[in-house]
Amino acid sequence: MLTNEQIINILKQEAVPALGCTEPVACAYACAKCREILGGTPTNINVEVSGNILKNGMGVGIPGTGMTGLPIAAALGAICGKTSYGLEVLKDVNKGNNLEQGKLMLANNKIHITLNPDAPDMLYAKATCTLNNDIVTVEIRQTHTNIVRIIKNNEILFYKTIDYKHSDDSPLAELTIRRIWDFIHEVDVKDIDFVLSGAEMNRAISKEGLKSEYGLQIGKTLMKNFQDGLIDDGLLNQALIMSTAASDARMDGCMRPVMTNSGSGNQGITVYLPVLAAADRFGSSQEELARALALSNLVATHIHYYVGHLSALCGIIIAGTGSACAITYLMGGDYGKVVNTIKTMASNLTGMMCDGAKKGCALKVYSGVSAAIQAALLSMNGINTSNDGIIEEDIEKTIQNIGIIGTKGMSTTDKTILEIMKNK
Repeated sequence: MLTNEQIINILKQEAVPALGCTEPVACAYACAKCREILGGTPTNINVEVSGNILKNGMGVGIPGTGMTGLPIAAALGAICGKTSYGLEVLKDVNKGNNLEQGKLMLANNKIHITLNPDAPDMLYAKATCTLNNDIVTVEIRQTHTNIVRIIKNNEILFYKTIDYKHSDDSPLAELTIRRIWDFIHEVDVKDIDFVLSGAEMNRAISKEGLKSEYGLQIGKTLMKNFQDGLIDDGLLNQALIMSTAASDARMDGCMRPVMTNSGSGNQGITVYLPVLAAADRFGSSQEELARALALSNLVATHIHYYVGHLSALCGIIIAGTGSACAITYLMGGDYGKVVNTIKTMASNLTGMMCDGAKKGCALKVYSGVSAAIQAALLSMNGINTSNDGIIEEDIEKTIQNIGIIGTKGMSTTDKTILEIMKNK
């Protein structure tokens, strides 16, 4: 059985701050490492990516640029990116003339992004950068900052064996909903209170989304509807306003960081902010909030073990399931009600597809948060999902079924979506 310390480590590994959409960040990170090895800004940059990196990088805003897409992210990674910043690699974009340099590289056709249809992982980016007579290649696989190979002038400087998360010896393989439930009740709150800073980080970008005209302005529009008396001040609408405003800002290039879950900022928003809205509404203590946020994060991480960080399945269903469980907990629900909440979410949104990172992702955050609140309320009122369709009596088998749908079941869907996007 997993120890509390092992679960705390899982929680820390999966909750990481990020600036901007994490797929462009992976490209920027690889290019930044190339520059660090070369000792100067490259003159030519070639980045090879998997279909899912390409899909999520086409239409999303790059922080501080007013621009979208992988090319400007790669350019800025090579110009001012710092790998020491992790997923906040582009934090220095607005210092000096970095952006002007990046635009000049694009204008001079120095950046080339290509799709590798046979990429070895769903999350894959390989940057090859040139400076004078030196060539450096940096390869990233599985997670957004996981460098597995560095080559300079045909000499391997660094190589790491791939550690597949789905291997039987991974701690994630032993995690279960029952173990998560026991953990959040028995762990010393001081060991998990770091999740509270993540909640405040995401609250800050939500407030920013309500102040300015970011993205589709869903959060701002909902707030106006509330002020005009068209919607009420209930838990559902407050959670929707808070969450969609954060997504609006993030997907349109806001320079504020987001606390992620499973490598995704929108999923981090969905894991944290509905729970924060519920805690505000119920008057929950900081200890109750910390335990709820740990539950939300761990449930999402557990489901992601079977789905992977990138797939054709929109991750908001997974993150929404985490927050639904946490809200059920804050309402006084027991383990059985949390299990039923997961089944209700699986019955509702499983199959919602990912068609790339973009401003419209805030709409999917809207759907996920709405479903999460409804699932918690239904469960607390004794509405039990029947074990039909993909739902099974065993909650772990139900979660595994979600994973099968998101991987094997939707593999053709993923390819079809990418083809549509490439041919627009």
